Amino acid sequence: MTPDTLAATAKQQGNPLLDEWTGPHGGFPRFDMVKVAAFKPSIERGMELKRLEIAAIAGNSAAPDFENTFAALDNSGRPFGRATRIFRIYTATMNDKSVQSAETELAPVLSAFDDEIVQNDALFARLKTVYETRATANLLPEQQRLADIVYTNFVRRGAALGKAEKFRLKEINKRLASLFTIFRQNQLADEESYTLVIDHEADLAGLPDNLRDAAADAAAAKGQKGQWLFTNTRSSMEPFITYASRRDLREKGWRMWTMRGDNPGAHDNKPVIAEILQLRAERAKLLGFPSHAHWVLDNNMARTPEKAMALMMKVWKAAVVRAREEVADMQAIADRQGAGIKIEPWDYRYYAEKVRKEKYNLDQTEISQYLQLEKMREAMFWVADALYDLRFVKVDDVPVYHPDVSVYEVRRDSKRVGWWYLDPYARAGKSSGAWMNEYRTQEKFRTEVMPIVSNNANFVKGKTGEPVLISWDDASTMFHEFGHALHGLNSNVSYPTLAGTSVKRDFVELPSMLNEHWLPTPEVLNRFALHYRTGKPIPPELVAKIQRAKNFNQGFSTVEYLAGAIYDMKIHLAATPDQTLDAGAFEQQTMAEIGCPSEIVMRHRPTHFGHMFSSDGYSAGYYVYLWADTLTADACDAFNDAGSLYDKSVAKRYYETILSVGNSVPPDEAFRRFRGRDVDTDALMRQRGFPVSKI
Repeated sequence: MTPDTLAATAKQQGNPLLDEWTGPHGGFPRFDMVKVAAFKPSIERGMELKRLEIAAIAGNSAAPDFENTFAALDNSGRPFGRATRIFRIYTATMNDKSVQSAETELAPVLSAFDDEIVQNDALFARLKTVYETRATANLLPEQQRLADIVYTNFVRRGAALGKAEKFRLKEINKRLASLFTIFRQNQLADEESYTLVIDHEADLAGLPDNLRDAAADAAAAKGQKGQWLFTNTRSSMEPFITYASRRDLREKGWRMWTMRGDNPGAHDNKPVIAEILQLRAERAKLLGFPSHAHWVLDNNMARTPEKAMALMMKVWKAAVVRAREEVADMQAIADRQGAGIKIEPWDYRYYAEKVRKEKYNLDQTEISQYLQLEKMREAMFWVADALYDLRFVKVDDVPVYHPDVSVYEVRRDSKRVGWWYLDPYARAGKSSGAWMNEYRTQEKFRTEVMPIVSNNANFVKGKTGEPVLISWDDASTMFHEFGHALHGLNSNVSYPTLAGTSVKRDFVELPSMLNEHWLPTPEVLNRFALHYRTGKPIPPELVAKIQRAKNFNQGFSTVEYLAGAIYDMKIHLAATPDQTLDAGAFEQQTMAEIGCPSEIVMRHRPTHFGHMFSSDGYSAGYYVYLWADTLTADACDAFNDAGSLYDKSVAKRYYETILSVGNSVPPDEAFRRFRGRDVDTDALMRQRGFPVSKI
């Protein structure tokens, strides 16, 4: 039986987790038929089917070539892929006790299955044969790229190691999968277990009405009517410490928020981190790298930790200078008001707003009255249409996993090109933060497959019947994550491994960070920044204030981010297989070494630093946001040089060279095709209002 025949027989198993997605609008996942109890047997069945396909590829009697090896491998495991994707959706958005139990059991099993495929000697031998003859095999450029990417990935994951090393590598990966699950569940437990409850309305001084109403509704939902409840999530706690006048309550909320995963007891993530670091260091050594950081960076645009650190330290110096200026401005206001305090981390956001008001006569609460969640969604759609001719049409006949989720069919020139799901609100069992997910990746090498993507956030629902008002930062985050969605939706390549957002980590943030730049444009604000009560557009004078203050607080935001990125790189460079590192002690040591202002802490402290410790995804890679921002600043200049962010010719070139090509083109080459040269790193410094200087 050929691999393609096996794939065809695996299309329909009479199981909603495994079956091909069919139905109106081009097919979709049947969330209405998903049962948590079915995850384990369905995924196990998916593994069995994929094993048969892998065995057919590895044991094929025909001489290995691109079609019967690399293409067949990319076509394998479809039922397994569908089941695991739905499972991952549930672990991120519907992670109750039953899902957590399934995740705990399945995480090491899934890791072992990945290693089983990578360590299949017969399969790797065929891949190697085709790879080594690729230059003379008349392969198309995309086929050559797929061979390069897949073969390199197999080698990086240990396919060429000896038997004993492979066995140990498999043990390490299984244990890491379990530890990542424990880390995530510990973080989620602290987010759900700790809340800040206010008993007296006077203690809400400084908070805008929409936050008060949301907190009252949250308390009522917990059976605490007459009180106000603030959850331990960024969308709830960050506004609280920004506006609450009661300093002691700001400190209480700040400590609760920053101590997630760092509390004594069953959910303490410090020992979990220590073991993760040791295992990553041992794995890197097995694979021939000095550290986990070297292993990660070897497959990124930066190539080496030294290059990533050089860029970070170049920006760090300027950011610290700016942050100290910001602190001085805040301290001056506190002194004039007779507060009798020294600015502390729980004061930063609160006094920053006072400085913003004094310097720019700009009040964030005033801005938020014009930023309605639904209107910002409409704004994102409008920009996508203006730039890429994409139209989003809401549909109501598609099943979802929770009533909060809405679904949109995406069209271009009346042709359906994909799906977009939106899950905007916080709830129990949902990971904190905001992210994009690909339910299904675009491809066209066997049949044309449309992408299905989602955006997920944790906004706090407002008072019943009232629009949800969001901050400027929240609106920027919406545009950021929607940029990832556009990357997935605009993909136009043949092979799923190369499609959509499957690019290098320090390149994947370019489309998302660039998309943020359309939010502050007059075209968006005049149409969609409408007052939630009067419906009137945001006044031109308020827009002018926003533009004048665009670099306000850049010291804080840059230091807050870079402190975490530098820590991430340094601790992975320092970790060894036989040393137990204390994440908290290393944090203090690192902040002292780099001269981090005492008024600022890492945006994500180690015990809830999911980018680092909930998976391998962004580990030793949190720097990528800065690396990508250098690309973003330069890419934005391409539009500015043309006279408008809405210049259709630049948008077309950006779509053709970057947004649609996935990983079918090396990222540095893709950027050169767009800009006509290598990136200008000084563009980032100029954009943030920092002085341009040499490393």
